[in-house]
Amino acid sequence: MQQAGFSVMSAKSSEEAQEKLNSNRPDLIFLDVILPGKSGYEICRELKTNPTTSGIPIVFCSTKNSDVDKMWGTMLGADAYISKPIDKQELEGAIRLLIK
Repeated sequence: MQQAGFSVMSAKSSEEAQEKLNSNRPDLIFLDVILPGKSGYEICRELKTNPTTSGIPIVFCSTKNSDVDKMWGTMLGADAYISKPIDKQELEGAIRLLIK
């Protein structure tokens, strides 16, 4: 992402992500479904129901790529769902579409 000219911030757990969101407002959030602590689905639901973060686009990037997984992501408010391994062009296209 940095090579494509984007500023990147990462977190290794749901707790660390929440701490960073308390002091930063990203233009876009990437989540995996499987994370230490809360699942990506739980984090997505919390972010989309919070008025402070509900407008931030969320993209799931996950090895969980069944239609049911994608449906859950969409139902919880994700703006895109990209299956791993991630295609660079698909990823950049999703970013450019979601960041206005």
